[in-house]
Amino acid sequence: MNKGHIYFEIQADDPARAVRFYSLVFGWKFDEIPGLPVPYWRIETGGSRGGLLKRPAKTPPPQCGTNAFVCSLEVENFDATAKTIEQLGGIVALPKFAVPNTCWQGYFVDPEGNTFGIFQVDPKAR
Repeated sequence: MNKGHIYFEIQADDPARAVRFYSLVFGWKFDEIPGLPVPYWRIETGGSRGGLLKRPAKTPPPQCGTNAFVCSLEVENFDATAKTIEQLGGIVALPKFAVPNTCWQGYFVDPEGNTFGIFQVDPKAR
């Protein structure tokens, strides 16, 4: 039976840059795990568990669709988080939009070329 637990991974060409980006945007903690076949960091989010690894293969060319499982992260303030993402080198992939009666959602690309989303719960979103 599926208990709904999640483990996610982020691939990066420059792991130090990715660690800095996600630490500053979401306050995540990273611990390098030595002895694995690729450089790897455990991510402590305060919720879901994850990892960050040195990208083992080339990314799709720019302007192509995402070839991955895209995660969206809940934030308390969409606009403030979006501003931080852009200040740290992230770019807007799909601007903020309302999921009616549910949340505000948007998608970004991190400095490593990975797509991710953020959402702010708001039952009045329209």
